[in-house]
Amino acid sequence: MNTGFGNIMKQAQEFQTRLQKVQEEIAACEVTGEAGAGMAQVIMNGRHEVNRIIVDPALWTEDREMVQDLIAAAVNDAVKKVERMTREKMSDLTAGMGLPPGFKLPF
Repeated sequence: MNTGFGNIMKQAQEFQTRLQKVQEEIAACEVTGEAGAGMAQVIMNGRHEVNRIIVDPALWTEDREMVQDLIAAAVNDAVKKVERMTREKMSDLTAGMGLPPGFKLPF
């Protein structure tokens, strides 16, 4: 029985190591959110930190509210892409573990 528990602990440590590696990979990734056919772009890392905002110079002659709306839409697009990427990487990590649907990691 002690061997079974030791094996479980070893598996848990291995999983934790893999989880940490995946989290570091996600944090290092960059995604680009876009709006207005790419006229407004937001580059965001896996920690949801905005690294850059790119606005086509042609937009500066437009209505200020429209530019703000495009930037907000680009941020929202980037957030969705980070979340999708995170789900994909985590599902690869947890494949075969038999976790219930909707179970979220990290704990």
